[in-house]
Formats: sequence, C-alpha cells, structure tokens
Amino acid sequence: MSSPKNLFSYPRYRPDYTQPVPFLPMSRAEMETLGWDSCDVILVTGDAYIDHPSFGMALIGRLLEKHGYRVGIISQPDWQSAEPFRALGKPNLYFGITAGNMDSMINRYTADRKIRSEDAYTAGGEPNKRPDRALTVYAQRAREAYPDTSIVIGSIEASLRRIAHYDYWSDKVRRSVLPDSKADILLFGNAERALIELTHRLAAGEPIKAIRDLRGTGFMVPRGWKPADGWSEANSTRVDTPGRIDPHPDPYEMKEKNTESCATPEGQASKPAEQPVLILSREERQAALKEQRSRTVVRLPAYEQVKDDPVMYAHASRVFHLESNPGNARALVQAHGDRDVWLNPPPLPLAMDEMDGVFDAAYARAPHPSYGKARIPAWEMIRFSVNIMRGCFGGCTFCSITEHEGRIIQSRSEPSILREVELIRDKTKGFTGTISDLGGPTANMYRLACKDKTIEESCRRLSCVYPSICVNLNTDHSKLIQLYRKARAIPGIKKILVSSGLRYDLAVRSPEYVKELVTHHVGGLLKIAPEHSEEGPLSKMMKPGMGAYDEFKRLFEKYSKEAGKEQYLIPYFIAAHPGTTDEDMLNLALWLKKNNFRLDQVQTFLPTPMALATAMYHSRKNPLHKVTEDSEAVETVRTGKIRRLHKAFLRYHDPENWDILREALVRMGRGDLIGNTDRHLVPRYNPPPGVAAMERRRETPGPDKLAKKFGQNKPRPGAAVVRTPSKPAAPMKTAARQAAVAKTRRK
Repeated sequence: MSSPKNLFSYPRYRPDYTQPVPFLPMSRAEMETLGWDSCDVILVTGDAYIDHPSFGMALIGRLLEKHGYRVGIISQPDWQSAEPFRALGKPNLYFGITAGNMDSMINRYTADRKIRSEDAYTAGGEPNKRPDRALTVYAQRAREAYPDTSIVIGSIEASLRRIAHYDYWSDKVRRSVLPDSKADILLFGNAERALIELTHRLAAGEPIKAIRDLRGTGFMVPRGWKPADGWSEANSTRVDTPGRIDPHPDPYEMKEKNTESCATPEGQASKPAEQPVLILSREERQAALKEQRSRTVVRLPAYEQVKDDPVMYAHASRVFHLESNPGNARALVQAHGDRDVWLNPPPLPLAMDEMDGVFDAAYARAPHPSYGKARIPAWEMIRFSVNIMRGCFGGCTFCSITEHEGRIIQSRSEPSILREVELIRDKTKGFTGTISDLGGPTANMYRLACKDKTIEESCRRLSCVYPSICVNLNTDHSKLIQLYRKARAIPGIKKILVSSGLRYDLAVRSPEYVKELVTHHVGGLLKIAPEHSEEGPLSKMMKPGMGAYDEFKRLFEKYSKEAGKEQYLIPYFIAAHPGTTDEDMLNLALWLKKNNFRLDQVQTFLPTPMALATAMYHSRKNPLHKVTEDSEAVETVRTGKIRRLHKAFLRYHDPENWDILREALVRMGRGDLIGNTDRHLVPRYNPPPGVAAMERRRETPGPDKLAKKFGQNKPRPGAAVVRTPSKPAAPMKTAARQAAVAKTRRK
C-alpha cells in the first residue's frame, strides 16, 4: 500500500481565510455578517446542524474550512421544491449532499416498517423532517436549483447504496444511488482524502467529469469504459472462488536466491545463447502482482441480473466484501442498463496525525444557535462523549460499520483525546465532571492492528476475530489502559465511563484491561452484545459463542466484587436474524430464564443495505462461502407472524406474548414447557389484565429506572435492556393481587 499524500499538506485555497467562524453559516444573513458574498461549498444534510465531530457535516465542513474554503450548511430543507436549496446562493465549487448520520430509511422506520415516533437527529425529536431516500431527493432538488453546479454525494447512505442493493422497505433490489440521484461523483467510506483532493482539483479548474482516479469514489461511465490503456477486466462469475482472480502475494514465502552465472571456459566454443530465466525475489513478485491488481477491474453481475436472481445477488455481495481491504482491493464495475457504475478501491486509512487534525478542528461543540433551547436527542446522547477511533475488524454480518468505516482501525493520539476531554470540561454547557463514553464503534479496539503490515495488506479475511481471533492480531490493551488512567487524572474529571461497544472476546485476552474497566469505568451498567446463545445464528452473524461471554461475565463479577461495586451486564440479543430457527429462539428463551434475564426492550433483525446478513435474508444463501445454486441454504424468517414469535421468545415473561408462545410450543412438540412451575417457560393461563400489568411493572425494570439508578442516559431505541437481579423480587403483598391470582389458578 503506497503512502498517500498527507491530508494537511495541501496549500490553503484562500490564504487569508485563516480564522474559523463561530458556526458555519446556515442563512444569507450569517454570510453577510461574515462578509461572504458566496460559499465555495454548500453541504446539504438531513440532520440538524450540530457543530461537533460526531456529526458528519460538521466534521467535513470544518475540515474544508481548515483548507481555506468557505462552507455553508443547508440543514433539513423542505424538499417539496427547489427553492430552499437556493437559500445560500449558488456554490462556487459544488453541493455536497448527505442524508445525515444514518441511512434515511433506517432513521425513519423500525424493523416492522413502522414510522418511528422520534428522530434523534432533529430539534425536538420531531419526526418526518427528512424524505425517504433523502440522498436521492436532495441531490435531485439541488440539481433543479442550479442545473450547472457539480453534485457530490456522500455519507453512510451513499456508502451502503453505492451498488445494486436489496432494499427492505420496498422488498426489492434497487439500483445504485448514482443513477437515481444524477450525482457527478459519489464518495464512500470515511471520505476525507477523496474530498480534499477533489475539492482542490475542482478549485484549480479541473472538470469533475475528468476526475476518475480518486480512491473511495464512484461514478457513472459508458459501458466498457477503462481509465487508461493496460487495464484488464475480470468477470467475477467465472472465478472458482469469487473475488480471488489471481494469486495473492504470500507474506510468509522465503526469498529465493539467484543462481550463479557460469562463464564459458577459455578456448571453448560458446553454445548458442539461451533465453535467460528471470528469477524474481518475493518482493519483486509481490510488486508485480500488486501492479497487476491495481490495473484490474472486477465486473460484478449487472443490476438487471441481481434484481431477479437471488443467487447472483449473494455472489455479488460476497465479491463486494472480499474486495474491501484497501491493501489489495480492486476496482469494481456493475452495469446498469447501457452504463456502468464504476467504484475505485476503498480509501486508504488516515494516519494518527491526520485523525488528530480532523478532530482538533475549531468545533463550537454545540447545536447551531437557530435551534434555541430545543432538545436534540442525538446531541444529548453524545455531548459528553469522546470518539477515540473509527473502524471495526469484527465483521459482524448484520452491522454496517465495516462497509462504511472499514476493517482497519484508525486511532487518534493520546494527547488529542486528552485535549478533547479538557474542551468538554471547559466549553460544554451542563458538564458536571462525567465523560459519558470514551470509545467509538468498538470500545476496546483502540490502536489494535495486525502485527505485520505486509500480512495486513494481503489479508482476505472478512473478520479478524471470527471464527477465532487471528494469530497475527495484536490484542495488547496496554495503550488503552494508559489512556484511561491519564483521562481520569485530568483535573475536574470525576468519572470516565465506557458505556457500550465493548468487544468482550478481545477483552478477555487482557484480564488487566477488564479489571481496569470494571473497577473505574463502569457506571453500574455495561452493555455488551452476545446477540444469541445458539451456534446456528451465531455462525451467520460471525459472532463468538457463549463461552467468551461466560468468561467475560466471570471476570466482570470477580472484579466488581473486588471493587465493592453493584454492577450489571446489559446484553443485547437479536430476534429473527438469518440462520435462526424457532428452536434456536426457544433455546435462547430457556437460556434467558435459566440466567434470570428478563428483557425489557429487544431488537428484531433489520436488513440494512449491502450487509452480508441482508444478502442472506434476501437470497437465502450464505455469502460467507462460495455461492452456487446448490450451496448452503440459510433459514430465513420473513413473515411478520414468525418475526413476532421470535421477538416474543426474548420476552417470554410478558403476559402479552403468552398466547403466541403457547401456540408455538404446542406446534413444536414442547407442550411440556407450558405450566405454572419454575421449570415451565409460560403459564397455562393468562392473568387478569390488571394483574398482568402489575407483574410487568414488578418483574421487568425498564431502562429509565435503571438509568436513573445508575445515573446513565437511556439506552438507544431498539436495544435489549436486561437486569440480573441479585435476588428474586419480593412478591406484591396486596389483597387484591392475591385474590386475583387465586381465582386464576382455580380456573
């Protein structure tokens, strides 16, 4: 992997534009106050504008500002006409369009396809402030507002929809977002490198249609287009193992020695010259193969094929994910009608100093003043938290982190993180001394990486930790332990919490880390995600078995006891994930009952665009292995009734679920689990409504109560919330309840 140009080595576009503005302007009046007659770049977002590095538009806007560009923000415009897109005038360079921090369909709809009651990224939590498929709608309106202006699309919605993808809400395979949005170029992943180079080249007068060599970009081209002479095309369907078209360099291969040359003895006639045999060293062979791969494009099955053929869709998904390592990924191309969607290889990760530069920009660390005192739920959740890294090498098939941020961990430096802790202390209103979360997509992958850069660049694994932790992965948590100790030693900091995202199968490799975490950084509750108890669904999720959970639980309880603290694990579980049978869910319910877990909120599998689990859901094939007509079929729950049943198993204790569970248990031949003793899963009869409500209140402490008890924010919507009580709850000793229960038993 060649060293890329440093993100901050470009000359400033406007050398005199050096002072950061208090907030990026959202109106003409703000522009006039700043003395601006126009914006170089206008960013359109489906979220409220919060000037904080956890929000994509602020991060991108401040990065462009560092490079000397004037940046304006159009936040949550009314998409019914083009007029709101003219609010800041015509941008000098381009419109940058995003749907926001989430895919707009996931933001608006639940796993049951119902509209959510609250939008966490909107002032007041108000729903319906963005359209369905916001990226496409915004791009079309911006084009309508100024037809001759360049349109650049990005964000997670662009990343997850950059090729033909299954869309859960319309229950069909949709085209890439590129032809639908009519955008000039798409930036996917963490797009800082592509964005900055693209912007400087546009500012220098280069036409956007001519910029076709940036990693992490996608665009529409005529069918069969190639960047230059010498490029070759490989058809993925003709390869035995999709995605591996030519041999990869073996990082373990020993260097071969050149043979010694033999001179012709003096006085003898020399033999006719033979063609010399060129013997290359390992490094030379690797360089040749990399050069060959860098000029090869892999042709995926066309949109017209994958939309009607689930097997071809699963195959395309497998190839797409195998071509995701920046060290060896090739370009991808997919036909859409008479044109191609061309995707260059993924962006190269940012170095630590570049990450620092991105996060150390002059953020106001507050919502834009135009929102007044309105509550913005997402801001309330993160305003006292610090993001220390990005990316995840876990590769969970249902998760979108890998598709967007990549598998290579990009970490900030310790000084940069500590500076942000001090900024929160000094600048964020309402701070009382507690950092609510010090982590990232994964709390304990900070500065973890492959032990050998050459091996990392050659690797084709979809996960570094499944089916087991790779022997080449460095699992040393010492740098993270050191960071924790320095952060909590900052004057004015009372508590540093690590609330979620913990990869416990990695944590158990470092008991010292678990002790540090449990002793100092758990505020009573720690969220972890075993997701299931059974091997079938776990193998389709690429998650570890319950053995790792049991080991972590043992260490957690041991160190909590040593610290003299009352602390609980909050496990997440997923219902109806591909590969899950009714028997799997029953066994999970029995495991929950055995361990005295009573889930309050639970999550049902939500197929997100481009995820491997979504390919399983749509195709009923397993793209973790070679996909053919006869390859492994995946048990898939698609009907609403069975999805509700799987969710009901997670809440076996709720009287509202007993009817559907009794029916299922009889059908499954497990009527022995219906009864009124502790060994039964559900009782024979439902209690009267009033008693059922009292039972739910008594037996299932909700997230608000637990959060209030331990001083933490309410968990995210859809998350599983459980409690392991230290002893059974005391019975309700009211005469009314006793009489009602006795009457029910007599029946």
